[in-house]
Amino acid sequence: MTFKPSTNGSRVHTLVIQSHRQPLPYTWLAPCIDSVKSWAKQKSYDYHFIDDEIFDTLPAWVLEKTQAQKVIATDLARLKCLQHYLTAGYRRIIWLDADFLIFAPDDLQLPKPGELPEGYALGREVWVQPKTSGQEPATNKALKFKAYKKVHNAFLLFDAQFGQRNSFLDFYSAHAERLLKQISGPMPPQFIGPKFLTALHNVVQCPVQENAGMLSPWVINDILTAGGPALKLFSDKSPQPLAGANLCSSLSNSDVLPEQAIERVVTQLLTQGSI
Repeated sequence: MTFKPSTNGSRVHTLVIQSHRQPLPYTWLAPCIDSVKSWAKQKSYDYHFIDDEIFDTLPAWVLEKTQAQKVIATDLARLKCLQHYLTAGYRRIIWLDADFLIFAPDDLQLPKPGELPEGYALGREVWVQPKTSGQEPATNKALKFKAYKKVHNAFLLFDAQFGQRNSFLDFYSAHAERLLKQISGPMPPQFIGPKFLTALHNVVQCPVQENAGMLSPWVINDILTAGGPALKLFSDKSPQPLAGANLCSSLSNSDVLPEQAIERVVTQLLTQGSI
């Protein structure tokens, strides 16, 4: 990776990092990325976008083991990337997925460096889905829903501690890699991402950026139809109104989340500035 920090006094404040393969597979990803770029510029943060070069941070055995599950490789690569750039002299590193949309930039206020005692924060996931099994069409208003309150890695924030390191980032990266090395059977897509982080969170209660959220397909559908049971449950279970959200590109173009629906919700959220 070949990115040099800008010079802003003796130490640059914050770097925002995003990554995705090029060219972008969906047109709606461009306004998502632009929303993050704009937010970073508004905050006077450095911004850096990385393509598949991000996988250069991984050992060969990880790439081989995850060749059929690139999302798992990406989850580890982002940690290696964040470690790499934290040593470049930043006080803070922020990761935002390419399918993360910031629609209320003025409301996405972060604690100042030094105000997070633990030195990091994760995104909030309130995942709403039907109580019945399978991926039923999101337009079925007769469905009964349930919500799972978790954390996610589509938003990650790490402050420099002990020089140019972060203890939680180092712990997370080392143990994610160890889990990948030890597992021999099938791996769920979220194995070292939200599943691992939520397991940790359930024990230690990790710091969370509550308004950096995630929208399930059923919540997206209710946003587009001006309300419904999934959106109501989501609002009831969310600690704060969202300023930005991950839009689940992994489900884009599936029966449960057509690409046109995400295109429409991106436009709607950017227009109204709230959910």
